[in-house]
Amino acid sequence: MAALASGDRAEVRAVLATLTSGMILDLTRFPGEDGAGLAALETLEELDHYTYLVAGCVGPFWTSLHVAHRPRLGRWDVREMGALGVRFGKALQLTNVLRDVPADLRHGRCYLPARELGALGLAPADLLDASGAARARPLLRRLLAVALEHYDAAWRYTLAVPRAEWRMRLACAWPLLIGLGTLERLWAHPNPLAAPAPIRLPRGAVRALLARSALTVWSNRALAAGAARRRRRLAP
Repeated sequence: MAALASGDRAEVRAVLATLTSGMILDLTRFPGEDGAGLAALETLEELDHYTYLVAGCVGPFWTSLHVAHRPRLGRWDVREMGALGVRFGKALQLTNVLRDVPADLRHGRCYLPARELGALGLAPADLLDASGAARARPLLRRLLAVALEHYDAAWRYTLAVPRAEWRMRLACAWPLLIGLGTLERLWAHPNPLAAPAPIRLPRGAVRALLARSALTVWSNRALAAGAARRRRRLAP
């Protein structure tokens, strides 16, 4: 920290303070780790706020640092791009939430809002049973739609990165492509909220994705087309 420029130090302190507040929220809201004291977020608004605290806040930080140090980004509107960056982080974190529901439940954590589960006649504890988890699929569909809207914003962010900044473009494109692939596999699973093992892309699929995107990183059309193909598979 001491070696950073003063502006960078301020940005690091700010983002760490927000991330730490998200960790504190996690520890206070979910004190149990053995499933005995299952707790849940209450509303969709709480879930959205959580995804901001632990991931979305990184978007403005990332944006400010790149604009400060990469002259090719000099024309960026920091406020506008930072807002897209917030949604970028939310897209990835919501993917993690949906993928990790079974494991989180076993550790006493339910990030699916209790109020939305209640509208389906479910309590958080019902998700511990495969039949209850299957009945929560309408909520999964709803949250998947929210995630996809965030991904759309994240792709706007990625395609706004100048082509000459190809490392930054790849750093944005890779997690988005992997995230969309994860959502695709999650949606194809017969009962993803009760999956016995984490749903993720196989290593071979990830390597192929990285190789293809490394060849198309300079083309907005090619990157957008690859994202759109995955997006269409999730349309239902």
